[in-house]
Amino acid sequence: MAALQELVTVLERGGVVACPTETWLGLLADARNHHAIDKVAMLKGRPQGMPIALLIPSADALREVAVRPSEGAKALMEAHWPGPLTVLLQAKPGLSPMLIKDGKVGVRVPGPSPAAELTRAFGHAVTATSANLSGEPPLRSVDELPSSLARGVDGRVPGISPGGAPSTLVDTTTNPMTIVRPGAIEIDPAAL
Repeated sequence: MAALQELVTVLERGGVVACPTETWLGLLADARNHHAIDKVAMLKGRPQGMPIALLIPSADALREVAVRPSEGAKALMEAHWPGPLTVLLQAKPGLSPMLIKDGKVGVRVPGPSPAAELTRAFGHAVTATSANLSGEPPLRSVDELPSSLARGVDGRVPGISPGGAPSTLVDTTTNPMTIVRPGAIEIDPAAL
């Protein structure tokens, strides 16, 4: 990916990058920067109480954003990461309220995509919300960005996301674990 270090610098400075993920085009911002997260929510017109999930460079980075996962959660992540599986975990204190609902944060290690490359190069959690206005269909490339979003992003990564189903969302804090949103990865509820 061209200019990878320039995009990392954009994230480090609190900017927002529109970038293809393994599902849809995403808005990536530093999850440690509350102002950057607020900017993502503002750009999307995202309502309060609708948390923004995160991409992390590897399972090791979980410790930055979440409390230690259960053994069942670890097994699920080992089976499906990297890839379009978002797990809900108990959030670490200090995260932006825009990332948390009911004390939980959604996290995934992205599958092969420009977003995976950028997240690894950045080395920290980034936002993983789709690059669209709230309530509108997700997008596959930066060429499809509505003008309000196009003007608001600080970096753009070319390429086309494959589209299809969103990431599968599993709440790993419940016993048994619960599929909150079926998606790109099929998981048998009986196996949870």
